[in-house]
Amino acid sequence: MKNFVSLFVPVLICFLVGWTASYFQFESLQLWYPLLNKSSLTPPNAVFPIAWGIIYLCMGISVGLVFRSGSQNRALLLALFTVQLFFNFLWSILFFYFRNPLMGFIDILVLDAGVIIYAIKSYKANKFASWLFVPYILWLCLATYLNGYIWLNN
Repeated sequence: MKNFVSLFVPVLICFLVGWTASYFQFESLQLWYPLLNKSSLTPPNAVFPIAWGIIYLCMGISVGLVFRSGSQNRALLLALFTVQLFFNFLWSILFFYFRNPLMGFIDILVLDAGVIIYAIKSYKANKFASWLFVPYILWLCLATYLNGYIWLNN
């Protein structure tokens, strides 16, 4: 049961952060985002919640595994995870709530760095925890491009 809780709670936290961020996106997704000039590589809207659902699940399991690892760097890894989760949340506010693609782009570049650093640093504590961040990194590559495209073309 203890192992389940150590994975379930971080997954729940990740989903709660994502759900809270969606609150700040809602109006802009209806009124602003559809009017933007977007890249032809922009996935259909239905893809986003599926991708983020998978990513939040992987993120939560990853940090849960790191927490249970007993690694000497556990506190640093938890801090890195928290920082990247903060910038993940902040992006929704900057990009959608404030409708500011430039600030969103700056934020997502910081987020990219934080996610990559966490993935690299967590490898020593738990290889699987590190690999669970690969889908997140790949998605962020696309998201960074899409954000930059919107900033430059609107």
